[in-house]
Formats: sequence, C-alpha cells, structure tokens
Amino acid sequence: MNGMELSKAFYTEIGEPMLREKFPELLPFLAVGLTGSGSECYGFDDEISQDHDFEPGFCIFVPGENIVDRKAAFALERAYAALSRQFKGFRRSYSAPVGGARHGVLRTAEFMTEKVGAADGKLSTLQWLSIPDYALAEAVNGEIFADHYGEITAIRERIRKRPEDVRRKKLAGHLLLMAQAGQYNYLRCLAHGETAAAQLAVAEFVKSAMAAAFLLGGAYQPYYKWSFRAMRALPVLPYVPELLEYLLTTNNEPKTRKEKHKVIEDIAADVIRELEAQGLTGADSADLERHAYSVNDRVADPQLRNMHILAGV
Repeated sequence: MNGMELSKAFYTEIGEPMLREKFPELLPFLAVGLTGSGSECYGFDDEISQDHDFEPGFCIFVPGENIVDRKAAFALERAYAALSRQFKGFRRSYSAPVGGARHGVLRTAEFMTEKVGAADGKLSTLQWLSIPDYALAEAVNGEIFADHYGEITAIRERIRKRPEDVRRKKLAGHLLLMAQAGQYNYLRCLAHGETAAAQLAVAEFVKSAMAAAFLLGGAYQPYYKWSFRAMRALPVLPYVPELLEYLLTTNNEPKTRKEKHKVIEDIAADVIRELEAQGLTGADSADLERHAYSVNDRVADPQLRNMHILAGV
C-alpha cells in the first residue's frame, strides 16, 4: 500500500465518519485530500520512503475565517489529532493541536500562498516566470478526495497549466542554455583540459534539457530527486531520460567524450523535432540557439517577448 492509498483509506474509514458525526455543519465548507510535499503526493513513494514523514494522514482544507472561524478550525484540529494512532500497521506521529506541516487542518489560502505566493492562485506574469516548478507541482499534485466547497479545486485548476506565452519564454531560455552548455562549451572545456568544467557543462545541459522536456510535455517539474522518474512518464521525448542519465554517469576520458557529444547532439535533434511538431519554432538548423530565439519570437505578449531571453530561467 503506497502513501496515497493509505491516506485515502484512513480518510474513508476513519476521517470521514468522524467529520460527518462531529462536524456536519462544517462539511459543506471542507475539502479533504493529500497534496503538497512528499513523494507520496506524486505516487513515487516506496519502502525506503517510509523512513520519515510517512504515516496515515490527510489534509483538511478550510476556507477563510469569515466562513470557518478560529474556534471551529481549532475544534477540527483537535478532532484530527485525536484520530486513531494506529492504522493498517502504520503509526501516526503525535502532532500539535495546530496540525502537522503536511497533514491536518490547513487554511486553503495559507497553503496556496506558501506554495505559489497567491491565496487565490491568480498569478501575474512575473510570478509565473519566477515561481519554481516544484512549488507549482506541489500545489496541484496528489488527489483531492472530497471537495464540498469547491475552493481548492478551482484554484488547482487555475494553476494546473501555465500560460502559453510563459511556457514559450521559459522554453526559449532553457534551449539557449542547452546550446551554450552542451553544443558549445562541453567540447571547448575538454579542449582546454578542463574535465571538471566539462562535466559542469554536461550538468547544465542536463538540467536545462530536463526543464525543456517538462515544458514540452505540459507538466511541472517536481523536486530534483524525483525529476528523472517524473520525466519518464511524460508524453514526449521517451528516449531522452536514458540519454541524460548516460551523460551524467559517465566520465570524460578521450574514449567517451566523442560519444557523449554525439548523445548531446542526438538529444538536441529530438528536442528540435518536438519543437517542430508543436509548431513552436520556424528555424531550420541543428543549432538549439537558433531555435531558442525562434521560440522567443513567437511569444505573443510584446512586453514578455522583449524581456531578456533568460528572464524565465
């Protein structure tokens, strides 16, 4: 049983009956689910994940104090804390009456402000450019088991997909970094005898290639330690994760550097084909830099288009 299954079962068998019995008047204003930080919110947890922050638990999202006041929220917190400490062989940790950081009673506005900087999920262009992908992912991942009030579902839908102009601006920046680090600087660093710098160039290429893949796949990139796993599930560039892993895990000795550069160019070619398939570029070149500027030129908002090409990186 993974963390999401455990959470849903704990809510269905223990949490929901408690809420219906003790808080029938509050139910129309509550939402319950599991979302936010933690591998279980992505379905990535395994036995190793159970060594910390793994327990039966769920989030109870409540609206503002004008609807659910402090006294009612505090009563909810106490009732949640008093739920069974053992469930299906797993033990819940003790939490303060104000709830835990990942489970318990949470104000929807406070949760969203922590994740994306806006209580209602209405983001400015600059916010869209600057908020880390992992934070956006944590705001929309997991599952909402029940939403009687509809507030958190509406906010999640509002931010589930970034604006197209923002996607293009961020993509243009990462394509440029891919070109500079992989297609240009990798071999130059090796020619200078700087093997460590060459591997840094590889790392920069990989980071931007992964970011580009998530942008092309229409998904938010989660925290780095889960990025490879999430990337393998994207609907685009199916062979790229394995190639990126090869780049990161091999040395830069003479017998491997030519192969690594070929892999870099193969990845670039795959990305270019996907850009063309999505109608994002008009460049006719194997050079990712040309495609970066072509993608940037297709940003509709002139103010955003004229910002530095790396403004979204």
